[in-house]
Amino acid sequence: MSLISKSSSLKIVSELCSSYKDGIDRFLSNITDDFNLAVKLILETKGHVVVSGMGKSGHVGRKISATLASTGSPSFFLHPAEAIHGDLGMVKKDDILILISYSGETEEIIKLLPSLKKLNVKIISLTGKNNSTLSKCAISNIDVSIDREACPLNLAPTTSSMLTMSAGDALSVAVMHARGFAEEDFALTHPGGSLGKGLTQLVADNMITSNLPLVHNDQPINDAIIAMSESRLGLALVHSDNILCGIFTDGDLRRLFLTKRNLSKDKIKDVMSSEPLTISKDTLMIDAKKKMVEAKVQALVVTDSKKSIQGIIQIY
Repeated sequence: MSLISKSSSLKIVSELCSSYKDGIDRFLSNITDDFNLAVKLILETKGHVVVSGMGKSGHVGRKISATLASTGSPSFFLHPAEAIHGDLGMVKKDDILILISYSGETEEIIKLLPSLKKLNVKIISLTGKNNSTLSKCAISNIDVSIDREACPLNLAPTTSSMLTMSAGDALSVAVMHARGFAEEDFALTHPGGSLGKGLTQLVADNMITSNLPLVHNDQPINDAIIAMSESRLGLALVHSDNILCGIFTDGDLRRLFLTKRNLSKDKIKDVMSSEPLTISKDTLMIDAKKKMVEAKVQALVVTDSKKSIQGIIQIY
């Protein structure tokens, strides 16, 4: 077994990426109104978008189906070998079928066509052969043909798999755009994880409300330092009767050390930042994070309309 040199590896990567780029360029030059028709069919269907393919086409099909489902088009993957042995009963007349076969002659896919015709189901095909059996049975055929695979033997589905997935993603994004699919809609299909939390949870669901580092504006600077240290939040909230007057952060403290302030006697109101960024507890977390990133801060003070302190929200 021979080892591949670093330069040879980089050359292989370069050739693969070049092959992928050529595939994308070819796809763009070959795209026709069939793509728009496919988008229209998916938009108008009252059923599901059923995706099917064998082998690597099947793996790509699962991803396409998952992307469609998460962006507003109800979809599921149907294994063609299982379909011809009974699972075709999952398909209804209002469904749209996306059938994937580079050759357009995959046996398991072709065997589905007579039954699908009887069901009067509309077919969108993703093929590399425009005169194939599959493409001729489809209402819309999306051309995913390539010059050759990135595989040095021109055998393993590499460029063709990438291009088919790209075509599926393009369909999903086009349909998503046509639907006017917004962040709020996306949140409904992604309730879990950090993505879902950012899209559905409010500041009120995540803000810190207990043991807040509160310091009265007439207290000495030393008291603010103690409150900041005890809270471990990197800041102290300066208030008067719980109305926010300002904020004192660890950055303010570092800058303060460069001066000759008397930390035990000087008042915190004289060194605080008097116009801190605030946010309402009814704000979405995703908007709170955007505000913090844009302002390059790690914390926002949560206040009501009267500037009464309600909590602190932080990101790291």
